Amino acid sequence: MKKDNKIIIIAVLAVALGLAIGYFAFGGEKQRSSVTEVHQHNGSEGEKAEEIWTCSMHPQIRQNEPGQCPICGMDLIPASSAGGSSDPLVLEMTEDAVKLANIQTTIVGEQTGGNTSKSIALSGKVQADERLAASLVAHVPGRIEKLYVTFTGEQVNKGQKLASIYSPELVTAQRELLEALRLKDINPELAEAARNKLRYWKISDRTLQKIEQEGKVKETFTLYADESGVVTGRRVAVGDYVKKGEALFDIMNLRRVWVLFDAYEEDLPSISLGAKIEFTTPSIPNKVFNTRITFIDPVINPKTRTVAVRTEVNNRTGLLKPEMFVNGTLQNKVGKSTALTVPKTAVLWTGKRSVVYVKVPDMAIPSFQFREIELGESLGDSYQVVNGLKPGEEVVTYGNFTIDAAAQLNNQTSMMNRNVSVEGMEQMEHLPDYTASTPLDFKQQLLRVVNVYLELKDAFVSTDSEKVNNDAKRISEALSDTDMSLLKGDAHLYWMEQLNAMKARTKKMIELQDIEELRTQFAFFSEALIYAVKAFGIPEGKLYVEHCPMAMDNEGADWISKEKKIRNPYFGEKMMTCGTVEDTIFQQ
Repeated sequence: MKKDNKIIIIAVLAVALGLAIGYFAFGGEKQRSSVTEVHQHNGSEGEKAEEIWTCSMHPQIRQNEPGQCPICGMDLIPASSAGGSSDPLVLEMTEDAVKLANIQTTIVGEQTGGNTSKSIALSGKVQADERLAASLVAHVPGRIEKLYVTFTGEQVNKGQKLASIYSPELVTAQRELLEALRLKDINPELAEAARNKLRYWKISDRTLQKIEQEGKVKETFTLYADESGVVTGRRVAVGDYVKKGEALFDIMNLRRVWVLFDAYEEDLPSISLGAKIEFTTPSIPNKVFNTRITFIDPVINPKTRTVAVRTEVNNRTGLLKPEMFVNGTLQNKVGKSTALTVPKTAVLWTGKRSVVYVKVPDMAIPSFQFREIELGESLGDSYQVVNGLKPGEEVVTYGNFTIDAAAQLNNQTSMMNRNVSVEGMEQMEHLPDYTASTPLDFKQQLLRVVNVYLELKDAFVSTDSEKVNNDAKRISEALSDTDMSLLKGDAHLYWMEQLNAMKARTKKMIELQDIEELRTQFAFFSEALIYAVKAFGIPEGKLYVEHCPMAMDNEGADWISKEKKIRNPYFGEKMMTCGTVEDTIFQQ
């Protein structure tokens, strides 16, 4: 009986266990399937909602989690909120990015009626008026017994005593006069001839009367100044024997002085005789002088590429002294016209092209359009706009470099990246190829420019600003030696465009001292030289075009090298190997 009970219990447990297994095997599976479906459903939604994070200033940065931009350090934002424009000429930025870059804009407008004036800043020096230079000379030969003027810089007035002189010839002439006076009743003309001889030596009638009345020979005579001025050179000392007509002192009258200004050749069309210049000098604070141009040098200084502009200033009080530095402003009337102007700070330069960024109106997201414009005259702090802008448009006057850098990194149209196609517009211009038609002589001249440039590049690698200045002067000379008459037609015009750009940058590299400002000019110079070398070719060898993406505030810049090894001219020892080889230029 007990055995049967055990069997029954085991059977019940087996049935219960089977039911439990069946429940978990089928019912539980259904529940798990439902959970899995929910999980998969939620996962699918998560994938759709997953954000891509980017930098508003560097759109090429994209990652699947928030953080900071590895380039600028800004907080990353969702790519969906960063926006994006299908027009490569228009860059969209977030409000935060605009504030961080401190972007400022100005509405351009017309100046109508009246005379518009062009303001040109000039620097120069005070110089003595060459026409007022003189020499005080001895009118008789003799030995200097005493000097009354003894040092350089001393003021001398007309009629002032200069020196006492002993002259044997004067002693003899006096004796002849006294002897002729004894015979005046017999031969009166002889006495007059003796007087004239002494007068010829600048002996005054008063002195002659005294000699005749006393009947004595004077052993020494006093020499007097014929002109007034400041002694600039002393020629004699006590005891010196001087000949008749020999200079004793050099003097310069400073009652009227010249002020010579250096004007750049591009400003010459706006400079004319009679134009008014206001100038100041650090030596006389809060004093403004007014003058007018009286002479423009007909020859350009080949080293500085400047022209001397001369003005004349009354200086009776002696405030202005030769070699004083002055800063002047020329106000030149351009004429009555309606002129659309744009602030100079709004204009970016790349070669001969002028670029501005125009804020696109009525946009939910701040948007800025790349715009090439044509400029006219420089009018003070503005440029006259010939083409490319309309009154009422809003241009960026601060932060435009930041916008251009962001556009470049986003592969949109920028100063460095023009070859972007725009829907509905023609492809922007590519570099021309004149290598086949360029004469060998011109290629050799261009290569000489490149060789000097390579030394300039090494000066930047060494961060040697003094050598940069000197090498820039050599490049300026090499550019001037190129014979552009060897090029014809479009090739000639293209070379002129690059030449003007290189000369403008070279001039700045000669003048500037700050190494970072010099590197900025070097970047633009390099761009124009690379264009020229690619367009016209080289007669021999191989050149490499290398690129640093972090130069120019992460805008990027190129340079030419003779070797593949990177030696960065934009950072020197700080980041010597930063860069890549972008292109190779071969002999063609």
